[in-house]
Amino acid sequence: MQWLHVWLWTLALLPVAVLAVVALARLRPSGSWRLSLAEVGMVYLTLPWLWMILTPVKVPPDTVMTHWVPFEDLKNLFGTDQFWVQFGGNLGVFFALGALAPVRTAALVRPWRLLALGAGCSLVVEVLQRLFVCGRVFSVDDVLLNAVGCLLGGIITYRWWRRAP
Repeated sequence: MQWLHVWLWTLALLPVAVLAVVALARLRPSGSWRLSLAEVGMVYLTLPWLWMILTPVKVPPDTVMTHWVPFEDLKNLFGTDQFWVQFGGNLGVFFALGALAPVRTAALVRPWRLLALGAGCSLVVEVLQRLFVCGRVFSVDDVLLNAVGCLLGGIITYRWWRRAP
């Protein structure tokens, strides 16, 4: 149910995000709403999920805390309710980053660069989880799914950000 709290906080902070977009657009010499929306959107839609996955949780004492074999974690969860939560949640963590980063930075318009951005950010988060957050598991599957989520965000929003401003 932790994800429900994230959604509620995200909705509650929507007016703050809207005000941030307006303020950034007005402060810019170009007055670009597009860049302001992209910058605030990346932070507003990614930060709550990072907050959630960097929050300590309780796990049973016999839990394996690192999973190095790709897709092992997902295979073990397949057929359970947790499978879809893990699968969908990990795809969603950096989805907004992938969707909006190409608007802000032209260097990220290539799909492999979005995949690398997602993988790099995810690896940093997974290492932070393992080193500093109690009860969080390091999983290669999380890195892979986060990276694919970033790529999917870019692919799905391609028609929007590819247009010239």
